[in-house]
Amino acid sequence: MQAAIELADVFRTAGPAYRADGAGHLNLAALKVMAAVEQCRTASLGGHVEGCDACGHLRVAYNSCRNRHCPRCQGAAARDWLAAREADLLPVGYFHVVFTLPAEIAAIAFQNKAAVYDLLFRAASATLTRIAADPKHLGARIGLTAVLHTWGSAMTHHPHLHMIVPGGGLSPDGTRWVASRPAFLLPVRVLGMLFRRLFLEGLAALHEAGTLGFFGTLAPLSDAKAFVRALAPVRGKRWVVYAKPPFAGPKAVLAYLSRYTHRVAISSRRILAFDGENVSFRVKDYRRAEAGQARVMTLSATEFIRRFLLHVLPRGFHRIRHYGFLAGSNRKAGLAHIRAILGTPPPPRSTDPEPDTRDAASDVRPPCPRCGGPMRTVGSFAGWYQPRGPPFSAAPNRACTP
Repeated sequence: MQAAIELADVFRTAGPAYRADGAGHLNLAALKVMAAVEQCRTASLGGHVEGCDACGHLRVAYNSCRNRHCPRCQGAAARDWLAAREADLLPVGYFHVVFTLPAEIAAIAFQNKAAVYDLLFRAASATLTRIAADPKHLGARIGLTAVLHTWGSAMTHHPHLHMIVPGGGLSPDGTRWVASRPAFLLPVRVLGMLFRRLFLEGLAALHEAGTLGFFGTLAPLSDAKAFVRALAPVRGKRWVVYAKPPFAGPKAVLAYLSRYTHRVAISSRRILAFDGENVSFRVKDYRRAEAGQARVMTLSATEFIRRFLLHVLPRGFHRIRHYGFLAGSNRKAGLAHIRAILGTPPPPRSTDPEPDTRDAASDVRPPCPRCGGPMRTVGSFAGWYQPRGPPFSAAPNRACTP
C-alpha cells in the first residue's frame, strides 16, 4: 500500500526553502538526490498509459527516478537483486555480523566518505577472512556479502557494515567444507581487536598520503601530530563487532537481505505526520529497557531534510560488496564446487521471463481497479507531457500524442 505521507511530499514542500538557505553549501550530489525524489513518478519524468484487456479502463503510470536514495524505487531493485542472489545460497547456516565505527571516526568518515567507507569495507572484510583462515579458529576460506548503512534509526550519521556470512568455508586445499560450530562463527573480541588495528593503520596511511580532507572544527587534524593525538582515545577503546546467531534456513537469509540491501535512510512508511513545518516519524530507542522500543520523533522539515542528506553516497560508490568465494568471475564455478562437496544439487533454473527493466514502476502492475483484470501498456508519453485522453492506438508502447 502507498504511504499516506511520503518523503517526496516533504521534499516538494520544504525543499525549495532548504535549497535557498543552503545555496553555495549544498553539494551537487545532494541537489541531484533532492530533485530525483521530488520528480519521481510525476509528469516531469514521463510515463505510460495502461489499459485493461477486460473492461478497457485506462490508467496513467509515471516513470520512477531510479535513484538509489529514493525509497519509492528500491522495491523493484531489491527484488531483482535478490532473484540474482538466490542462486548463491548454500545449504548451510548463515550468520549476521556487524562492524561499527566509533563516533570519533564517524566525524572523519563524513568529510571523507569515499575514502573512509571504502576503508571500512576493506578492513572489515580482511578481518573476517584472516581470522577465519587461522587454523586456531576456523581454518577455512570463507565468503561474505557486506552492505553499508550510514544511519541510525533517527537518521543520525552512524556508519556500519552488515555482513551475511555462511557458517563455514573451504579448506586450504579446496577439497573439504569446514563447518563452523552450530551457533558460533568466530570470536567477536578477536575480530574487534584486529578490525581496530587494520582500520587505524589504513586511516593513518590515508592521512600520510594526503587523501583525507578536514574542514570546520576538524581542520586542525590536517597536522600529523594533531591527527595522532585525536585518535589516541580510540586506540585504547574496545571496537564492538556484533555477531547474531545463524538464520533459520536460506529463506530467512533472503528475507533479511530483502530488508537490508536496498534500504535508504528512512522509508515513507515510517513518516507519520507532516504539517508543512515539522515531520513526525517512527524511531527505535535502543536506550530504553526494552531494546528497540518504538517511539515518535518530531523534527523541523529543515532538520529532517538535513539528516536525510547526510547519507547521500559518493557517485559510483558500491554499497553492496562480495568477498572470498562469493567474489569475482569464478563465483558460480566456486559455488558449484562447494555444492558438489556438500552433496547437494544445483539450484533450479528460474523459468520466469526476463523482467522489464525499462522502468521500476512498470515491473509490477496492479490489477484493474474496476474489474480486477490484467493491465498492459498501451502507450507512452515524454517528460512534462500530461495526457488528457486515451491514446489514439492500442498498440503497445506507441507514444501518446496531444
